[in-house]
Amino acid sequence: MNKKRKILIIGVGGIGSYLTPLLSQTKLYEITIADPDTLEKKNYLYQNYDVMFDKANPVFKVDALKLTEPAKKIPYPILTEQQIKGFDLIICCADNLDVRRLVYRQGFGESCMSKWLDLRAQGRNAALISYLADKKYSDTFLSGPEGSFSCQGEAFNKTNNATDVHFMHAAISGYAAQWIQRWFNNEQVINKFFING
Repeated sequence: MNKKRKILIIGVGGIGSYLTPLLSQTKLYEITIADPDTLEKKNYLYQNYDVMFDKANPVFKVDALKLTEPAKKIPYPILTEQQIKGFDLIICCADNLDVRRLVYRQGFGESCMSKWLDLRAQGRNAALISYLADKKYSDTFLSGPEGSFSCQGEAFNKTNNATDVHFMHAAISGYAAQWIQRWFNNEQVINKFFING
């Protein structure tokens, strides 16, 4: 049997809660998941968990995923380069720019320190950006509001109503799972991909 590929998934909210089970069921990966957040009631409208929300007993998102293969769980923030070393691929599904900046500091192109994939969704838009993208776009990729943000659009953030949920996070998760499979098989992959729905 081939050696399992070591991947780190940072953030198991909207995007990561769909991506992680997809990769887990292949049984090809040694998965580490990192997310300091606990479940909130609104998460169940657009995130993928196997545990019911209980306000009296908070559950970390890393503990709420139904996985075929066990994953190493990190229920605290990823803040340093030391925390992301030693992985074959780092997959950023985080909801803030500070974590993305840490990942992008690994560099671009084949000579980067660690290979990475950045996944994003917000409302009707989604993006996949890889370490293979041209560094000249990094300022554009890292622009935006400081702090955390939801993968849902403004309407949902105001109402928390199921009729306002968008599913681009699930779409980009499926596309990313395919990208990861191809990348590990040494097949050609694109360096960036955007969906505007």
